[in-house]
Amino acid sequence: MLDNYLKLIWAYLKIGLFGFGGGYAMLSLIQREVVDSGWISSQMFTDIVAISQMTPGPIGINSATYIGYVVTGSVLGSLVTTLTVVLPPFVLTLIAAHYIDRHRQSPFIKGAFMGLRPVVVGLIASAALLLMNSENFGHEINERIITIAICIVSFCIVYFTRVHPILVIILAGITGLLVF
Repeated sequence: MLDNYLKLIWAYLKIGLFGFGGGYAMLSLIQREVVDSGWISSQMFTDIVAISQMTPGPIGINSATYIGYVVTGSVLGSLVTTLTVVLPPFVLTLIAAHYIDRHRQSPFIKGAFMGLRPVVVGLIASAALLLMNSENFGHEINERIITIAICIVSFCIVYFTRVHPILVIILAGITGLLVF
């Protein structure tokens, strides 16, 4: 039992320390740590991501809370994973904010940010590709066509119009309910 807690702490310590770019950028790290270790299945990971996106709060924290509960079967597991994923970036942010504020015009700071920005975009793109799997797009060809159409239409509505993303999520859910 203690072994699971220690493994969770180690996994989420790595995720918290190296999860640059926020929750979506963390997804590939989370997937590697929890799915590849066998704690949860790929299908469950996809479901957790979907639930984490629909609930208030950051996706990385929401998924940590849920995965901690699933792996340990306890609220304590949820608390441990949540704190472990939150505390490292919190401490790093405090330290970095102090340092950056004092050395804002430094070429070193400017260069570091120029290097980090494309990495964050790459990590978010990696998360998008990670989620393009059969669990999200279906196993049958007709399921894939419909889900890809829902994906493209949702993207176009959000990107090219002023329709609120929450409304798009609700409409996509209703569409899925009616079609599937």
